[in-house]
Amino acid sequence: MIPRATYRLQLTRDFPFAAAEDIVPYLAALGVSHVYASPITMARSGSTHGYDVIDPTRINPELGGESGFRSLVAALRARGMGIVIDIVPNHMGVAGGENPYWNDVLRLGPDSPYAGWFDIDWQSGPLVLPLLGATLTQAIEDGDIRLSAGNDPHLLLYGDQRLPLKPGSLEREPDELRRLLDMQHYRLVHWRAANDLLNWRRFFSINDLAGLRIEDAAIFHATHRLYFDLFGEGLIDGVRVDHVDGLSDPAAYCRSLRAAFDAIRSGPDRAYIVVEKILAADEPLSPDWGVDGTSGYDFMSDMTALLHDPSGEAPLRALWRNLDPDHGDPARVVLEARRDMLSWQFEGQLAACVAAFAALAGSARTADAALEAVTPAMIRRAIERLLWVFPVYRTYGDGRAAPMSDATVRERAWNAVQPYLPPGEAEVARHILDWLGGTGPGDADCAAEAVRRFQQLSAPIAAKGVEDTAFYRYAPLLSANDVGADPERFTLSPEEFHRSVQARAEVFPHAMLATATHDHKRGEDVRARLAVLSAVPRLWEEAVGRWSRMADECGADIHPADRYQLFQTLFGAWPASADQALPEDFPGRISGWLEKSLREARLRSSWEQPEAGYEADARKLLHHLLAKPEFTQDMGAFVARLLPAARADSLVQTALKFTLPGVPDIYQGSELEDLSLVDPDNRRPVDYARRLRLLDEGDVAEGGKMVLIQRLLRYRKEHPDLFALGSYRPLCPAGPRAAHMFAFERRHAGVRLCCAVMIRCGRILTEQGALPPAQWWSDSRLEGEVDQLAAEMFASTPYFINLSE
Repeated sequence: MIPRATYRLQLTRDFPFAAAEDIVPYLAALGVSHVYASPITMARSGSTHGYDVIDPTRINPELGGESGFRSLVAALRARGMGIVIDIVPNHMGVAGGENPYWNDVLRLGPDSPYAGWFDIDWQSGPLVLPLLGATLTQAIEDGDIRLSAGNDPHLLLYGDQRLPLKPGSLEREPDELRRLLDMQHYRLVHWRAANDLLNWRRFFSINDLAGLRIEDAAIFHATHRLYFDLFGEGLIDGVRVDHVDGLSDPAAYCRSLRAAFDAIRSGPDRAYIVVEKILAADEPLSPDWGVDGTSGYDFMSDMTALLHDPSGEAPLRALWRNLDPDHGDPARVVLEARRDMLSWQFEGQLAACVAAFAALAGSARTADAALEAVTPAMIRRAIERLLWVFPVYRTYGDGRAAPMSDATVRERAWNAVQPYLPPGEAEVARHILDWLGGTGPGDADCAAEAVRRFQQLSAPIAAKGVEDTAFYRYAPLLSANDVGADPERFTLSPEEFHRSVQARAEVFPHAMLATATHDHKRGEDVRARLAVLSAVPRLWEEAVGRWSRMADECGADIHPADRYQLFQTLFGAWPASADQALPEDFPGRISGWLEKSLREARLRSSWEQPEAGYEADARKLLHHLLAKPEFTQDMGAFVARLLPAARADSLVQTALKFTLPGVPDIYQGSELEDLSLVDPDNRRPVDYARRLRLLDEGDVAEGGKMVLIQRLLRYRKEHPDLFALGSYRPLCPAGPRAAHMFAFERRHAGVRLCCAVMIRCGRILTEQGALPPAQWWSDSRLEGEVDQLAAEMFASTPYFINLSE
């Protein structure tokens, strides 16, 4: 069943199924058709997100268990609504001793019936557990590892974490703890050794999440049985697949998922399936996966780029370069970040990848004598350098063949890697790319293993290198730095945006359209507000100059780049009313963002070794500014000055999301102004009582975005075929202000929707403090069948939406 619109809920023990059920009347009144829920399966105790699943076969009792879920679904069905759930096939949570499958592997090793569930290299020795805060010797001496005997003998680590014992190991040397540890199927090491020693695949660089071998059919069905049962009973309408690129073969997985769901129910009521997939700017999602599209990061990136005024790119980049010349070139920043992440956090995975390709090369030497001269060190250098420049998250070959779309990616990688290859070793990189394309020589099984390891390494390097590192090192405009974005792409022209919409509508007309997610770094209205700065870069530079002088008075030695990102974040998240007092939690929220920003950048602090002094100085600067009336008044006035433009951008973003082809998704709470920051800030509790009150009152002043959403969702309900099946045709504005309009029409069965929005009007909105006067639009218009003057369309709103039959 294709949703009309979804509403994302982050379920936790503080917001369980019962709480979700309580707001079903509100969601129905808003007009959404489906709840889109975070993972509902059993996660680690107290999980705030649900992605650390410890048992995919059970509905989480902390959320209300099966009975609570059934009650929620009944409430939704009673109002003609449904539910889509988030599923996590790539990994499981293994921290805290709560995962029964992982515990069985620790106890029985490779003989466990669940050993094959996890991507473990048993050939390298015992399973490495990076759980110690000191050396093993020191941990034993300090009493941090103890034997707990009795009816259920086990090891107790740091007083609360239980580790199972290999059967029979207590019968040998029960008094020698070190010898007892040596007998186990696991090896305890310092947590910092994980990056180099880990012999099992994890999710990115998170030691608490172990990768699953979902490519095994038995494991696929065992871990997905619950989802198929829920769909078979009519309790769910579809799924969103988390981190699909982490899987061994995403395409095969998605086809298997589609086949399994279609075997239960196909046709108009078939399962809705979207995947979390980061697409490069010019990378298409393959149409043969059997999915309905992505979960919307590509749309979110395009939408923000459309809002950015191209005239602000050069001055904002110049301002940044003056503040941080060492990180002024986005391509270089990304390259260095990828290098750092590969070197610092993925040595174990890289070594395994090199070993797999070395084995493949060895198997191919009879077919290609030149490979006799290729050493493992050469292979390592080639793989490293390809990973530095790989243009997409990953390719999708299996070592025997590869989709045609991969050919362009491999060619781009080949061209990009040339400057970094050692003299005389270019052919080694060529061999790697040939193997990725399924055309290289050697043993087929070796090729499959080597290609799998490369593809499951390139994805986390791209994610950690760009989103989690480069975006904190390069920040001319923070609205450009979010999930799915490209540091080198500042704007998107209307023509390019049209092409992107048309391509999505042609192949994936039901893809999800997101403007905020549980993974975003800034809420949709923070980005809309920051986007205005691209229209007034000189005004912004003057403000930064004033605030920098105020910051100097603090005496804290904070790098100009860190100060600049702090100014942007304060501006983006500042309460909208100029005379409004700062909420009590505001300093703590910004402080939390500040800590994460500094540590993710890994330039002046890090998660691995926090620089307490520098972080204290950064907090000192923050509190100095927030305690300084001169600064708070200036910031408040600046926000108020740009607020008309920011709110116009917000409404434009909303209007497009709910009228363009696709399924619009509302992230919890963002139907009102969303000034959230990176997690966990974007997962704070939502005040639904206030939202219901505003919806009942039709409060346009405070809830203008929500009123627009309700109106457009009513259109989608009244004319479902128009929005699900309707054509999409760009409309071409004309006149002196044509560059400030974006327009299109949709048609189906005699019903027509015309939508036009103002874009890149930040300068005039800031100067006027309101929508542009009629004379500003002069003779600008939409021509043809529409034949509307811009001054008439945008007299009272930054959008024009006309539905006719």
